[in-house]
Amino acid sequence: MKKIIIYTDGGSRGNPGPSALGVVFCNQRGQKIKEYSEYLGQALTNNEAEYQAVIFALKKFKALFGKKLAKNTEIELKSDSELLIKQLNSKYKILDSKIQPLFLKVWNLKIDFKKVKLTLIPREKNKEADQLVNEALNSLEKTQRLI
Repeated sequence: MKKIIIYTDGGSRGNPGPSALGVVFCNQRGQKIKEYSEYLGQALTNNEAEYQAVIFALKKFKALFGKKLAKNTEIELKSDSELLIKQLNSKYKILDSKIQPLFLKVWNLKIDFKKVKLTLIPREKNKEADQLVNEALNSLEKTQRLI
């Protein structure tokens, strides 16, 4: 495994509000390997959810494949969040005090990989990760209506 492409998305309904993440792992040919979605809580912003998706993705890679393989793998992380990608690529300052510790978590997780390339993509190219976010939020709403 030389390169893995990871699509991430985070979303919040209400901003802040109920939030979730979606992550799709693909091989270097773009074929899907794994996908994940997770509900994050009731009071996160969109930006916090976007960061949580990246943190989840990097941690999940290490949990699945191990730290040794991570050291030899290039990750291309793709997101449609301009703020996230530009902050992680040191193009934008991090002014939000809630984002600063999340930035540090991502920064420290990146050290365990051979290379982490962060790429901004159009929303249309991130549909699968976005769908996973919405599925997690929709299933939560259905559960709440039943109770």
